Amino acid sequence: MTAVIEVDDLIKTYGGSRAVDGISFAVHEGEVLAILGPNGAGKSTTVEILEGHRFRDGGNVRVLGVDPAEGGRRFRDRIGIVLQSAGVDSEFTVREVLELYGFAYSKRRPVDELLAMVELEEKADERVSTLSGGQQRRIDLALGLIGDPELIFLDEPTTGFDPAARRRSWDLISNLTSLGRTVVLTTHYLDEAEHLADRVLVLVDGRIVAEGTPAELKAFAGAGTIIRFDLPTVDAPLGGLLDPLSGTVTGRGRAVEIVTSVPTADLAHLTGWALAQGVELAGLSVTSQDLESVYLQLVGDNEGSQ
Repeated sequence: MTAVIEVDDLIKTYGGSRAVDGISFAVHEGEVLAILGPNGAGKSTTVEILEGHRFRDGGNVRVLGVDPAEGGRRFRDRIGIVLQSAGVDSEFTVREVLELYGFAYSKRRPVDELLAMVELEEKADERVSTLSGGQQRRIDLALGLIGDPELIFLDEPTTGFDPAARRRSWDLISNLTSLGRTVVLTTHYLDEAEHLADRVLVLVDGRIVAEGTPAELKAFAGAGTIIRFDLPTVDAPLGGLLDPLSGTVTGRGRAVEIVTSVPTADLAHLTGWALAQGVELAGLSVTSQDLESVYLQLVGDNEGSQ
């Protein structure tokens, strides 16, 4: 599989502090890599170096076969960038914005095709200033795709979208990768990373603390299955219900939560006990831990500290 991005021992220093501290990773063609981490972890600095917008202090970086610091216009013609806010002139119409920015690329998608991709056909001739925040964010997404890039950097691409629009944008991103495009994604929506990413890289204090598929990260963090139910009202001691369980039991009021690595055995005990007592375990549910739970374990007290 072709490596679109190769990073080896990347270092970036500000003053006496290393914002990026010797990280190494690769991104392959057609892959979505999500870079996660708390504020100040080094995500933005890393991505800006990959884009060629910031110089590194050490290490080697190759993006689309070239050093992004020396790539120049030909390199930028092959990448697309969706910033958190593009800052386009609000007095232009949507169509005018796309036509204007399209001239910066040697190869570009037709404007009508882009409008359809980001669901702005009906707003094409309206001024940007009249659009909602979510609609303006769709313009940002269109600008990142206008040059038909091989590699796309998405920085919080669905901020301001309603839930339905977010889901449709996920479909759009998935369709791009099915055409061989490669995506580097930064997001604070952990469900977005879990849905889209082939692999996830977690940064804390400029270092990689975990890397792998969402499933691999869950295994790495020892993520278990969660069983929830409400304690029944019975004459029998509840120790017979809870004591034999293998998982970790916590509770608040009558609500019980069990995190277990052997859900089949623990669930069999719970349901067997309930059947023997002739009671129902109200609210009984079984779910796997999601990427957000694993992420919070990995970043610990660093999340939200800056």
